[in-house]
Amino acid sequence: MTTIHIIIILLITFIFGYNNPKENTSTYKSIRPTLNIQAIRTKAKEAFQFCKSKNFNTDFCILIDMSLHSGLKRFFVWSFTQDTIIHSFLVSHGCCDNSWSKDESKDNPKFSNIDGSHCSSLGKYKIGERGYSNWGVKIKYTLYGLDSTNNNAFKRLIILHSWEVVSDEEIYPDGTPEGWGCPTISNKSFMIIDSMLKNSSKPVLMWIYK
Repeated sequence: MTTIHIIIILLITFIFGYNNPKENTSTYKSIRPTLNIQAIRTKAKEAFQFCKSKNFNTDFCILIDMSLHSGLKRFFVWSFTQDTIIHSFLVSHGCCDNSWSKDESKDNPKFSNIDGSHCSSLGKYKIGERGYSNWGVKIKYTLYGLDSTNNNAFKRLIILHSWEVVSDEEIYPDGTPEGWGCPTISNKSFMIIDSMLKNSSKPVLMWIYK
């Protein structure tokens, strides 16, 4: 075997052994974060004590974990009676100074209680009256902020409603389109939660946290 043949063989080995497109693709492939159910259960236990002390609904509550990427389901309907998540949806957060309806802060949202900030606010909310909305399925629920971090929610017109651009299924690593601070879910998801909220005889807790 000549020297030139050896060089050709070495080049072929290098190209196919170290420049495999499939290997490169897997190397840079996004890894989906896993859901920490125990952390949610801990938050739910605290939520239950709050609901019990404030005469809120003690069958279920809504927990929204803003530490999760917006392309993942992070809106959880937690059943106190079953001690588990019974529904989970995508939910948007406020764009703040970013572009409306984009996903520029999908993994690092900012929060504010200031009117006109277009940011979401962390804290506990009482879900209030059901009414007409210009968005989605044309139904909304008024939100009343119960903490110092979100007590301007009613003044800011922060409501729970649906939005056509929110997906039914997870879209990670893309993010959910961002609005002006309202927790918005897909039309299909809203119809599920609406049937629960409108039949509740007591106020339901929504807790947005990070």
